[in-house]
Amino acid sequence: QLQLVESGGGLVQPGGSLRLSCAASGFTLDSYAIGWFRQAPGREREGVSCISKSGGRSNFADSVKGRFTISRDNAKNTVYLQMNSLKPEDTAIYYCAADLRVNDFCFLQAQLYEYWGQGTQVTVSS
Repeated sequence: QLQLVESGGGLVQPGGSLRLSCAASGFTLDSYAIGWFRQAPGREREGVSCISKSGGRSNFADSVKGRFTISRDNAKNTVYLQMNSLKPEDTAIYYCAADLRVNDFCFLQAQLYEYWGQGTQVTVSS
């Protein structure tokens, strides 16, 4: 069974950090671009960051540039989202998703992604 599982969410104070992980089972991630998306209550889903299948390219939403980084370890079949300088507006459920790609690019368009995880809650509050 093809599955993505997110972990690492939680409650953190403003200015704090969290590292989210996205682990795959049932398939290998090295042919997939991986994206992170988030959805806050009452808001539309937003693309946060993505990384190409080799890890050589990445994209970030303007709202997280300079604060978030993305990386992948294909040997561990896992992608990471490091979130620093967190703000209350980062509060959301964060989802990872996999996009089977021939080329080595990634895009923050949710409709491109075939597989999705269940999400992990991130709450930034004092």
